[in-house]
Amino acid sequence: MRGHTTRTAVMLAAALGLTATLGTASAAPAASPPAARQTAVPVLVDCLWDPQVRPADFILACGDGNSRLLSLKWSHWDADSARATGINAVNDCKPYCAAGTFRSYRVIVRLDEPKPWEKRADVERYGRITLEYTGDRPEQFERVVTYPLWD
Repeated sequence: MRGHTTRTAVMLAAALGLTATLGTASAAPAASPPAARQTAVPVLVDCLWDPQVRPADFILACGDGNSRLLSLKWSHWDADSARATGINAVNDCKPYCAAGTFRSYRVIVRLDEPKPWEKRADVERYGRITLEYTGDRPEQFERVVTYPLWD
């Protein structure tokens, strides 16, 4: 009889534990899938694959760091585009890049072509950057240059 009582108590405890677990799971609100949510505005993906919104600085040349945006002041950032003014610091690579000098050029920065980020489908990222040099510019650059942004 004693074995029967112990077995009944163990089964009853297991049943109560299962009921409590199922009750908790069914009472919890359903989580919405991450792909269903969108960020409020697109992000700018940096060289380390970190999403940025209105960054103060941004490296354009991830491989060698020879072109950077500095002191960015954002006047506009929404679902379609973003706009800032700042400095493009570009290495002149003379006589070669390791011994070159960084030169500063004033630019207007525009971001556009938002699209889903391949790494995180729930996040929109800007797909293109345009730099407009407002004064001097690097000798090999046009007044306005446009680059695709990495995904």
